[in-house]
Order: sequence, then structure tokens, then C-alpha cells
Amino acid sequence: MRRVFIGGNWKSNGDVNFIKNHTKNVINNLNFDSQKCQVVISPTNLHLELTRSLLGKNSKVEISSQNVSAFPDGAYTGEVSAKQLKDYSIEWTLIGHSERRQYFLETDDVVGKKTKISLENGLNVIACIGEKLGERESKRTMEVCFTQLAAIAKNTNDWGKVVIAYEPVWAIGTGKTASLAQAQEVHGELRNWLDGKVSKEVARSVRIIYGGSVTESNANDLITQVDIDGFLVGGASLKPGFKTIVESYKNKMI
Repeated sequence: MRRVFIGGNWKSNGDVNFIKNHTKNVINNLNFDSQKCQVVISPTNLHLELTRSLLGKNSKVEISSQNVSAFPDGAYTGEVSAKQLKDYSIEWTLIGHSERRQYFLETDDVVGKKTKISLENGLNVIACIGEKLGERESKRTMEVCFTQLAAIAKNTNDWGKVVIAYEPVWAIGTGKTASLAQAQEVHGELRNWLDGKVSKEVARSVRIIYGGSVTESNANDLITQVDIDGFLVGGASLKPGFKTIVESYKNKMI
């Protein structure tokens, strides 16, 4: 069975006081079996070291950056390279989040380059894909997701270091969640695509997680779907209910 993956994307939220309180009261009190569930949180770059320093001595929680440069070290003002993140002992990075695509105009090609350079420097990647509302309504969901996934696959040489996050853009931060059937259908089709375009082994082993208004109220149901291997949680990862979302992994074992 694939190990459940629960990611918490804090986005551009939190001051020092919040980070200290949330880490102490929520993150350090998460209860999970690390053999069955992996938890990775993503503070802002500014708060990476602070958050890590606040984790309990024997914490099983891992840290991820929210973004990475598509370029190596060099004259790229404002960027943080994959090599620098790895040197800083950060093991994960998010890539291709819809907010990066929408607000910072990141194309599939840029997402592919970020995937490649991250893997080359030893980072693990949470690669995000997903369709907009208009694309779903025009029945282009799988066309969009396959195109985005292809750009990632073309630049991946170690699928053991990649988690695919399916995040329908219309469900991110809107309170709207894909139904169990909708979410499972897309996850299943993504796994079939990997089976046909990459390999049966990759399709069987790679983790495909869901993101899009995941909360403590719907996590227990979503996780029961056969091809949903966990979640990438946004706003709810900043609340006490994140503990409930993490503990939803237990329902995967039934």
C-alpha cells in the first residue's frame, strides 16, 4: 500500500508569533504513524528555519519550500535555487501550484524545468496540476491535466521522489470540493496515463494526492477513495483541524 502523504501549504501567511503558536500547539501535537503516513509542511522561505527550529526534537514532520528557481545559482535576483535549498537541508519543494501559474505566469515548460533542476539537486517534488472551472465545464479536465502531467513526466528521472497533487483550480480556497466520484475519477485517469505513458510500476507506486478545499469535515471520506493517496491542504493547514486531516490516514487502512 502507498504511504499516505499529507502536505500543508501555508502559502504567504503567518507572522513570527503565529508560526510559534501554530507549530507548538498544532504541528508538534500531530499524531501519526510515520510508517503509514508522511506529513510535510510548507512555510514561506522566510520562515523555513524558524519552523524547523520549533519542531519537537523527535518530530516526524518534514519541511518543504513553496517554490524553487528554474535556474541554478547565479545572477537571478530574488530567486532561491534548488542547490541552495538542498544545502539548507530542505528536502522538499512545491512546484506548479495554480497560484504560481496564475499570478506569476508559470507555464508547463517552466514547471518542467523546475522539476528537472530540483530532482538533479536531490530535492523531492510535490508537483501540482489541475483544471480551471471553464475547462471542467467544457469537459477538458483530462486534456489539461494530461498536458500538465506530461511536462512533469518528461523531466522526471526518479519517480520515487515525486508526488503528484491534483488540485482543481475551481476548488482551491473556494469552499467547493470535488465530489468523491469526481476526485476519484481524475486520480484514476492520471494513474492510467502513467501506466500507459511511463510504466506500470510508476503507476502503481506513485502517490497522487488531492487538494482543493480539503477540511477536517471531508478528509475522512476523500481518503477512502482507492486512488487518492493523501492531500495538499491550504487554509485548513493553518487551523487546529489540521490534526484531524492528518489522522484521516487511518481510514485508508480499512
